[in-house]
Amino acid sequence: MSSSVPTPLHQIHQALGASFTDFAGWDMPVRYGSETAEHHAVRTAAGLFDLSHMGEIEVTGPEAGRALDHALVGRPSAIGIGRARYSMICAEDGGIIDDLVVYRLEQERYLVVANASNVHVVAPALAERSQGFDAAVHDASAEWALIAVQGPASAAIVAALTDLDVHSLRYYAIDAGTVAGADVLLARTGYTGEDGFEIYCAPSSAVAIWEALTEAGTPHGLQPAGLACRDTLRLEAGMPLYGHELNRDTTPFEAGLGRVVSFDKPDGFVGEAALATRRDEGPRSMLVGLVATGRRSPRAGYAVVDPATGDEIGVVTSGSPSPTLGHPIAMAYVRPDLAAAGTKVQVDVRGSREDAEIVDLPFYSKK
Repeated sequence: MSSSVPTPLHQIHQALGASFTDFAGWDMPVRYGSETAEHHAVRTAAGLFDLSHMGEIEVTGPEAGRALDHALVGRPSAIGIGRARYSMICAEDGGIIDDLVVYRLEQERYLVVANASNVHVVAPALAERSQGFDAAVHDASAEWALIAVQGPASAAIVAALTDLDVHSLRYYAIDAGTVAGADVLLARTGYTGEDGFEIYCAPSSAVAIWEALTEAGTPHGLQPAGLACRDTLRLEAGMPLYGHELNRDTTPFEAGLGRVVSFDKPDGFVGEAALATRRDEGPRSMLVGLVATGRRSPRAGYAVVDPATGDEIGVVTSGSPSPTLGHPIAMAYVRPDLAAAGTKVQVDVRGSREDAEIVDLPFYSKK
């Protein structure tokens, strides 16, 4: 018997014939049939995801914004009410502890969404870093389920079930209302490269909302979608994944995300000195896209090689055949002097050198 934690939607996934995998201690649906068909459904119609494994941490109080400014590399105090911003929490040495989405729900109330594998590290770190500020940190992960509708038909599907003005909701914005009669927070965000919505609800409401979305979405081509296609979707969109492109040995500058770091905060922030040094010295490696010219896909951990010298110049962090583009793609960290788009490299695929070319990210952008 699995020791992984089931989400509130577990029985629905079983009834749909899902295959499951343990992900950060959660028993998550990885696919319901064909992950390629699920991928194409998200690109052309809509996909329905259970993301209830994600972590939700509430930070409240008169100095909640200042506390988060000190704890994170960004500046949450500058986020408008009802808006969201991508950010990171870094260690003193600048290494990335996690990447996050920070929502400002009210003047003194924020919702920090962490990766499932890191919430048990992020929540205590936020509590520790909030000491000295008039702010309270509460790990509310058990109080929220999360359902995502992603794809070009997502707005039409969600609009049929809510009292909120879905079509006017801006990208990276959030509002409170109802979906299928249940109280929710509705955010226009996602991790697929498509238009989409994430619905935060009480665990007790998750089944009714999933079923209503299924009924409303089926005429639009909506399909349930698992973690396998979520990974190929985010890879095509050039979105980093913690544990692959992001980790404690990487700073935002190596990941090409130095723009999320704010150095002009009055209270400073944890990791500021190390990150300022890395900014000034330049990254030690750079995250790039790779397009393989053969049929075999580069995979995480494979070495990237300079064909002129035979030297290893980097490592693949994620790779897969691209269902949308029809050829293998990958992300990799390589030496900065060989990171320019158009550079010819090779990838060591199980002892065989496969030709590849460095390209700009993302591989895919919605039209």
